[in-house]
Amino acid sequence: MKPKLLFIEDESDLGNVVKQYLEITGFEVIWCTNGKDAFLAFTNNNGKFDLLIIDIQLPDISGFDFAKQIQQFSPETSFLFLTARNEKEDRLLGLKIGADDYISKPFDIEELILRIKNILRRNSHAHSTLTIEDQSDENVSIGDITLKKDLLSLVIAGRKPVSITLREAELIEYLSRNPNRILKREYILLQLWGENDYFLGRSLDVFISRLRKLLRFSSMVSIDNVYGVGFIFTVNEKAED
Repeated sequence: MKPKLLFIEDESDLGNVVKQYLEITGFEVIWCTNGKDAFLAFTNNNGKFDLLIIDIQLPDISGFDFAKQIQQFSPETSFLFLTARNEKEDRLLGLKIGADDYISKPFDIEELILRIKNILRRNSHAHSTLTIEDQSDENVSIGDITLKKDLLSLVIAGRKPVSITLREAELIEYLSRNPNRILKREYILLQLWGENDYFLGRSLDVFISRLRKLLRFSSMVSIDNVYGVGFIFTVNEKAED
């Protein structure tokens, strides 16, 4: 079965060229020129896309806001941003929203294809791993936190469940299985997502930051920095005594 992509780009010349090239390369592509039509296509297909390619500057909505809407409908959806700008702030915002990658125009079509294939390969590995483990254990508990993998939510110290992304769920599960030990950044990246590059490294920093904000409500679990090396998932089982 061909990987299915939703491509949102309002420039007709670029859109046509990219769509045709993606189809020749072996992808199934639905191309939309605005956010309204793209969201309709997404819902009509029940969100069954392997990846969304989203231009940031759409005529009716920003690509960032569109991605947020998609996440409310389907938090596990993967997406890549296209932009005519190459500003650090945009890249960081894209990371915070949860983008899998970010590419600036003008871009080489072969580079875009490579980035897409890398994302799909990482996601395929992650989903296959979770599927095997989920058959025997839907929840992962450690200290006073519980990861509900099937619901992509985190329960901390008995509080209301908080929604997290698939990448954050993968990360918190991996950390929870390696408590109270130094984990090198590059090792985490290779174990979880199969690559150690700049963009994934920045993504990891964003995921860690978001999880730390959630774990501030825990009296037993924290994620601590080891400067220049990586992180420690600290679990203090005596904290509640």
